[in-house]
Amino acid sequence: MTLSLVEKYRMFSEVIESFDLERPTFSLSDDIVAKGFQATAGSGVLEGHYPVYDSSVASKMYGTGCSLIGKTNMDEFGFGKFSVTGTGGTPGNPFDPERSCGGSCGGAACAASLFEGHAALATSVEGGITAPSAFCGVYGLTPTQGRVSRCGQIDSVSSMGPIGIIASSPEIIKRYLPVISGKDVCDPVSSAQPQLELGKKKIKSAAIPRGIADDTSGAVKKAFEDSVEKLKGMSVDVEFVDMPSLKYAMSAHYVLSVTEGALNLATYCGMRVGPQDGDLSLPFDDYFTKFRSTHFGDEAKMRIIAGTYMTLGDNRKNIYLKALGTRQAVLNDHKKVLSTHDVIVTPSMPFTAPKFSDVPRSSADSYMSGCFAVPPIFCGLPCLSVPCGYDADGMPVGMQFISDHWCEDVLIDAAASWNSSFKAKRPEVSL
Repeated sequence: MTLSLVEKYRMFSEVIESFDLERPTFSLSDDIVAKGFQATAGSGVLEGHYPVYDSSVASKMYGTGCSLIGKTNMDEFGFGKFSVTGTGGTPGNPFDPERSCGGSCGGAACAASLFEGHAALATSVEGGITAPSAFCGVYGLTPTQGRVSRCGQIDSVSSMGPIGIIASSPEIIKRYLPVISGKDVCDPVSSAQPQLELGKKKIKSAAIPRGIADDTSGAVKKAFEDSVEKLKGMSVDVEFVDMPSLKYAMSAHYVLSVTEGALNLATYCGMRVGPQDGDLSLPFDDYFTKFRSTHFGDEAKMRIIAGTYMTLGDNRKNIYLKALGTRQAVLNDHKKVLSTHDVIVTPSMPFTAPKFSDVPRSSADSYMSGCFAVPPIFCGLPCLSVPCGYDADGMPVGMQFISDHWCEDVLIDAAASWNSSFKAKRPEVSL
């Protein structure tokens, strides 16, 4: 018997009755480890991997008395925008189970939308928090790179992919961001400076890249333009600005993400973790090739091949190093604007959640749908997606706030102010 996604949601509500739901609950995307829970990062190459320790963020959440109710589905190693490439199954959107939750961490946004007061911890390699937050009508914060320890995170792209929080309200994010933030001796790139202080800054000015919503769907464009007018009514000084480097951000991000991804995924060869089902009588090269060909998904394979190519011979100078220079140019544009404005405001996604039959099939089309979510991640800047409207089918539209490094307090104030003036809807499917 095949169950509908709605029936699966209801069955899941019966399963979680065994948990102590009198305590606050949280979940982890499948690339954040916790003792006793399988961690595969959505990939068959890690099937059966049960870590023997807790990630730093899980330990900190346990310390507040929160109960971990499970792991959430995601695209394989965070490579995707629709949560359709992972081996753990495809989560359905709580507003319409026949539509995508977004990705890469779609399951996290689904959980945040369905569970009252729930904090879903997730990662954002290429907008993996912003995209599903927009599609599921919830709030999603991606903090400054280094604000939150990545100890216990299964890395795919080393210089990007911070751990953030998705929740149904900014109050939940405000409650738990200080808990998971701070210097960690187990993560040498985590930072305690400057100290996270919430409630110190208020949003007064916002910059909008000129023409940013021109290529979005009609519903997104209208909701975004209406939201800009609402911001003006909230006494926020709105100015349109030029950010010419934005058009190069996606290409440069792709180069760096596939290059780092190829290096990180090289460690998965079937000898240490994951399925131990290979023929050990084979020569090493043959064993590794067969294992990786069998257990990696198509998207991961494509990125491994592309990333390896981009560092071969002269390609390193002609492609990889140029992408590094482009990252600096994109960052400089953001820093210039943020030196005179509190936030940059863009749509979160160029369209609302598509039906699974309409999800872009080509890797390139899927990747380019993150044109708004990727640039801040590319630069290590914090960003926060908020629900800002609904299309004719009742599917949520998201708006993204971007602030300067270490200025999460500005984002949370912006989200709180927005939440007080915009009434977000909850899905009809509830647990």
